[in-house]
Amino acid sequence: MVEIIRKGALPSPGEVPEALREAATTALNMTLREPRPVGFSLLFSSDMRLIEPAVAFLHEHTIQRAHTADTVRTYTEILYDWFDALEQSGIVWSDADAIDLVAYRNRMLQQPSEHTGRPCSVRTVNHRVRGVLRYYQWAVRNGWLRASPLIGRASDFAVTRRTRARHRYGDDTDRSVFLLRQFEELPRPLTSTQARELLAELPPPYDLMARWQLYTGLRVSELLRLSVKDIIQHRWARGSAPEPAYRVINVVRKGRKNGYVIASTSLLEETAAYQAQYRSAWLRRATRKRRALPRSELFINRRGAAVKKNTYQRAVHRAGDACDFKAMPHLLRASFGCMMLARLEQLATQGAAINPLLIVKILMAHESIETTDKYLRAVAVDTYVLADVLDTLLAGEH
Repeated sequence: MVEIIRKGALPSPGEVPEALREAATTALNMTLREPRPVGFSLLFSSDMRLIEPAVAFLHEHTIQRAHTADTVRTYTEILYDWFDALEQSGIVWSDADAIDLVAYRNRMLQQPSEHTGRPCSVRTVNHRVRGVLRYYQWAVRNGWLRASPLIGRASDFAVTRRTRARHRYGDDTDRSVFLLRQFEELPRPLTSTQARELLAELPPPYDLMARWQLYTGLRVSELLRLSVKDIIQHRWARGSAPEPAYRVINVVRKGRKNGYVIASTSLLEETAAYQAQYRSAWLRRATRKRRALPRSELFINRRGAAVKKNTYQRAVHRAGDACDFKAMPHLLRASFGCMMLARLEQLATQGAAINPLLIVKILMAHESIETTDKYLRAVAVDTYVLADVLDTLLAGEH
């Protein structure tokens, strides 16, 4: 069974036996070019041998490429599952071929997952298979393998733009052989009534977090990175000039890219009220109980700790169940995209010189216009929009 062991901090000389104190002192004084952070995931085989190429892959994505913690955790889970499957089948990772990857893919479709108790969805299966292909492409490019039956030989990787694009997801052959056919799901935005019900059901601070997603289209990871400083520096200085209805808030987008959202004055006022009423009170209580205080995160819980992604997701899911419809944080972002696109399309038909699709792409920080196009198609076939039309069609039957 493959194991994950989190890297710990080096002990101080006073914490080790006397015979090892000199070595401990030397270790603490060593300067490493790219040290692995405390808590970094180290993968070990069942005989406690470090799986070096997998650790090197994670190290590069953590340090050199500066991916977010969520991305690195996803890569860790994929590699853990793949190496564990290989070990249970007695297969050396460097000898894995197409038959092994197809068998791994099919097993995920047939056998129940340890986490959910049911087989993985097609989307999850394809996500893991792509992760495995990326790892083997990386291993060949970086000299851990001369070649692999999964992706070809090292000489196939000429440094061109087209080839680099292939490195990311695998070439067309990899897609057709290993990936399952996946039908694209269109976003299903909340109606205005559903959005109001959900916000009313959510307790603080999750109601305000959901409001930020509905009004700005932030991803959960981007929402959790909002700091108090981000909001304070945009408070309007009262003077002769009228207060603007909207303000630009700089945020760190997916992939650590700089970006921005446009927040309404009413949303910022609600945020200021939350800080004065809830956040300050929770921080005072945490101080009295001598709990560790958050560094600068805007959204904290009743214990005075920064809100975690899973906690927020569960809160939204429970609120949706209470309202008798399915809800999740990404649905709030999708609702913003669909509602904004529908409104911009309406303005465009009235003569406004705008490109609705491009505006929504920028506001939601999509890398590809094809991603934004899904929202356009979702608006076009929205069942709530079509409901009145269908009622009119059926009215003649009575």
